[in-house]
Amino acid sequence: MRQHTVTTPYMVGEVHFYTAETERGLALFDTGPPTREGELALCSSVDLSRLKYLFISHCHVDHYGLVNFILDNSSADVYIPRQDAIKLERHDERIAGITRLLLDCGFSKKFVLGLRDSYQAHKVFPERPRWYRVVEESPEIAELGIEWFAAPGHSQSDLVYLTGDCAVTGDLLLRNIFQAPLLDIDLDNFSRRFRNYDAYCDSLVKLATLRGKRIMPGHRDSVDGVDEAIVFYVTTLLERSARLLPYRGIPVAEMVDRIFQGRITDPFHLYLKASEMVFMLDFIEQPSQLRSSLERIGLFDRVAEPFNVVAAG
Repeated sequence: MRQHTVTTPYMVGEVHFYTAETERGLALFDTGPPTREGELALCSSVDLSRLKYLFISHCHVDHYGLVNFILDNSSADVYIPRQDAIKLERHDERIAGITRLLLDCGFSKKFVLGLRDSYQAHKVFPERPRWYRVVEESPEIAELGIEWFAAPGHSQSDLVYLTGDCAVTGDLLLRNIFQAPLLDIDLDNFSRRFRNYDAYCDSLVKLATLRGKRIMPGHRDSVDGVDEAIVFYVTTLLERSARLLPYRGIPVAEMVDRIFQGRITDPFHLYLKASEMVFMLDFIEQPSQLRSSLERIGLFDRVAEPFNVVAAG
């Protein structure tokens, strides 16, 4: 498997996409961003005339933004996660659901309108893919020598792809990056909030099965190891959760104001911070859930001291 890299206009910086030869032809994992630079990087890295398959780890703009470009310039079959297919098919309903969640968190209608404008400015939602298949409904993928499993937490749709000794993990395992778990409506019913914290605790056990694999991350050149990536993420979660303890019981919007005191003004960036806080408040309410997962994978002792401080409140 080969790693290819392109810069992005987003806070996260560079992003990777990957190519691998399967039993039935060339496969691409993720695409890079929907920018001219992204198109040039893709064309210089991938022989689109040979491309047979495109697999998306999760539908965030820097990972899938060039799907239609690939459809225009190759004969590749495109596969996306099931939850992302729901996002695309029910986009307006999803945005209305996120609006309800933000209002419940104490944000104003003016903020929500500003956030929608910020979506456009940041190009959060690029062109909808004109054609795709759903990974979870495509048994033919196994015939390519590719396995996959769902590991939601960063988003509802995160998939890990396995081929040979490599694991393409998108944004799930990164070196020294705390990837924001986004506040979102539950796409299975659209009536309640998706609980990233619950999903992440469950996904930790799956991610631990990648020990010994070559991790192909979405950002940063490499990952020191599965355990190191998990310990960094959990340690960061604990450090940031500790800062929230004095503010428990107040609305999330007020919590954001008190902690950042006007230093962040862009509505999209404020949404990201609010998303983190909701995730951390879920942890503070039920720390035993994370502890159980860490114990199952043998990592709790590495974070026990700061964990116990936060869990004690």
